[in-house]
Amino acid sequence: MTQNAPEAWVVSIVDDDEAVRKALGNLLESVGFSVETFSSAEQDVDSARSNKSSCLILDIHLPRMNGLELQRRLSDGENPVPIIFVTAHTDDSVRERALRAGAVGFFYNPFNSEALLEAVHSALR
Repeated sequence: MTQNAPEAWVVSIVDDDEAVRKALGNLLESVGFSVETFSSAEQDVDSARSNKSSCLILDIHLPRMNGLELQRRLSDGENPVPIIFVTAHTDDSVRERALRAGAVGFFYNPFNSEALLEAVHSALR
C-alpha cells in the first residue's frame, strides 16, 4: 500500500496529452502530492514553478524539445530533479538511454498506478 505524501512534495508532470496530465495529476493528488502540469518541455523550463519540483514525471515524445533532451538539460543544472518517464511509445533503446542518463523509473502506458506511486516515493527518499 502506498503512503500519503508530505504536502511539501511537488510533482511536476510534463506531457502534451491533456488527458494523461489530468489522470496522472488526479492519481498523485489522491495521495497528497501537490501537482504542477506542463504541456511542453519549454513550458516547464520557462516556469518559475518548475524549480519547486521534488520529482518530474515526463513523457518522451513532446513537441520541439523531447523528454530525453529535457532530462539532459535538467541533469546539467545545479539541482537535478528525479525523473520518471511515462510514455505510450514502446522503445527499449530509449528506455535504456533514459535510465543510463539517471531516470529513476520508466513506465509504458498503460502502467500500474501502485507501481508508479512507489517509484515516486522511492525517488523522493
